[in-house]
Amino acid sequence: MKRYDYSFLKNQIPGNIVGLTNVIADLKSKEGFRKLQYTKTFESLRQKAIIESVKGSNAIEGIVTTDDRISELVNGSAPVTHDELEITGYKDALNIIHTNYESMDIDEEVIRMFHRLIEEGTNAAGAGEFKKTNNFIMEYGSDGTRRVRFKPVSPGKVPENVEQLLLAYYDARQDSEISPLLLIPCFILDFLCIHPFTDGNGRVSRLLTVLLLYLSGYDIVRYISYEGQVNKYKESYYNALEQSSTGWHDNKNDYVPVIINFLQILYRCFKDLDEAFMDISLKKAKKSERVESILLGAIVPISKQDIAEKVPDISVKTIELVLGRMLKENKIKKIGTYKDARYMRNSDNQ
Repeated sequence: MKRYDYSFLKNQIPGNIVGLTNVIADLKSKEGFRKLQYTKTFESLRQKAIIESVKGSNAIEGIVTTDDRISELVNGSAPVTHDELEITGYKDALNIIHTNYESMDIDEEVIRMFHRLIEEGTNAAGAGEFKKTNNFIMEYGSDGTRRVRFKPVSPGKVPENVEQLLLAYYDARQDSEISPLLLIPCFILDFLCIHPFTDGNGRVSRLLTVLLLYLSGYDIVRYISYEGQVNKYKESYYNALEQSSTGWHDNKNDYVPVIINFLQILYRCFKDLDEAFMDISLKKAKKSERVESILLGAIVPISKQDIAEKVPDISVKTIELVLGRMLKENKIKKIGTYKDARYMRNSDNQ
């Protein structure tokens, strides 16, 4: 049987991954600081994030409809088609997480509930029930050929494996030496390798990811769609899953690819938050004020070119004048030189 043990996360993680978790933790603190100042701006992002999450997570599985129809379903319109029933189910599950995450935990009942919500409209008999027959993770070639990417746990072994997975997770999250951000992708990979349901495992895994991020103190999923990022970069997402699942049954798999992919997705969420925030907040400001706000509000180091792309109506000369003034006033600091230079709020001057 597969051995579920996350103790390796304490001392077997490459330094670049640890460094990235520190960067993300810093971005999280900056997000919290800015959220206190701009409550209305963040609230305006919330509904958009729900729509993008519902759209993205279902689109990964080929469950699609128009953007207008997605918006209508999220806002309470009754589903009509098979796909719309599954989309509505995901929306309902996501709303439960956003509303009740503080009183929720990761356990078998929650896992079954998520599956029941996304499947009950189209598969009432199997909704919330572990699989009764073998399933395989397949890859389909452009020429119509099939390839088995992974053989999950057999049906009879699913309950025991789910139990051991959960116990390993409970054990690891109590260990202060294990970063929650490293634990999340490892748990999700193992869940997907078990593949406990006949269908819907991918969508359940993304709902679990959103809940796990909440439970780890990362509420960015309320404002930026994690699932939308996965859909946008789904090729690298699936490649990471395949790399990390190789040798899984024999306890020889490498979790590093999925850890890196997860952290990259989370980093992009913060970057998108930054861009969305600027789009909403700077529409009416003066040119110099807009440039200054971009610099002071950026949660990642930003280049002169990045600023110019955000405000194409402002000349490079104006941007350079604002940069020069803010550097003299010690409001920002410069990272790097020449064409590679980036600028960031000077934390020593807050």
